[in-house]
Amino acid sequence: MRGFLEQVLRMTKEKTPYKEFLEAISVFQWVLTFLFLGLACIILMVYLMFTCLWPLPTLYFVWLVMDWYTPERGGRKTRFVRKWRVWNHFRDFFPIKLVKTAELKPNKNYILGCHPHGIMSVGAFSCFTTDSSGFNETFPGVRPCLAILAGLFKIPLFREYIMCAGLYPVSKPSLAHLVSKSGKGNAVVIVIGGAAESLAASPGANTVVMKQRKGFVRVALEFGADLVPVYSFGENELFQQVIFSEGSLGRRLQDLFKKIMGFAPCLFVGERFAFLPYRTPVTTVVGSPISVPKRVTPTDEEVDHYHKLYMEALSKLFHEHKVSCGLSENHKLWII
Repeated sequence: MRGFLEQVLRMTKEKTPYKEFLEAISVFQWVLTFLFLGLACIILMVYLMFTCLWPLPTLYFVWLVMDWYTPERGGRKTRFVRKWRVWNHFRDFFPIKLVKTAELKPNKNYILGCHPHGIMSVGAFSCFTTDSSGFNETFPGVRPCLAILAGLFKIPLFREYIMCAGLYPVSKPSLAHLVSKSGKGNAVVIVIGGAAESLAASPGANTVVMKQRKGFVRVALEFGADLVPVYSFGENELFQQVIFSEGSLGRRLQDLFKKIMGFAPCLFVGERFAFLPYRTPVTTVVGSPISVPKRVTPTDEEVDHYHKLYMEALSKLFHEHKVSCGLSENHKLWII
């Protein structure tokens, strides 16, 4: 990893101001999309309803009702969005690197648990939703499918964009479709910790929320999909977050918002202009698959067994790669 970091520093020194500008703009547009595009789409549709263009949103809403279940039935993934050149500049800003530790065979289906969530899951997005990090070349014949908050697919217009980008709702029908009705070679990526984990994201923290997250293991057993742990080193270093203590008013408000909306509002700041993250390398390491048998109705004991195997594999993956990915030997992984 020392060689990789030296290469990163050398690349940074060799970058022209124009290249750095393109990288910053690429990341800035993605952050704004992450934070505000959904809200902007809602405001636009409501606004159009009160103008002479009201037939357009009316027709769209009629079509939306007819198309309601498409995200859970494979969506409308396009190679066009995945191959946008902007994602290469996005990758180079940090930079982001995908590391392979074992083969993923195209005659199997997989459920990849990605950790940690961080503020915006930069590593998961770059490595599994775009072609910029070379997933297709690293794992030939395997198709990555990043599953995100299901509620986002109910937002008009915004749902069309994220479906074209190859994103899927993290719901039981959606996961079942991806690992049972789309052939073999599907790698469904789930950021297991979700909103709860994002609240623990801060530089130096290596905390993952998954002791009670067993739904993905049950789905893996029901459809015989192998489990694969993934850890994105550097994900928590990208933003400084205000961490509220348990029981404080700020934390209670965050938990209430998370319970109602499904995601938690984080108070964070980046390196520049508040929203631009720090230029910190993100290394997403894909671990070895855990063979999982197919059980139509898995028992709680079976779910607990493979959940324990997964946590042990994740811990092993973290400790084997933490030093090569920039952490010190005394860093620990906290699973809560």
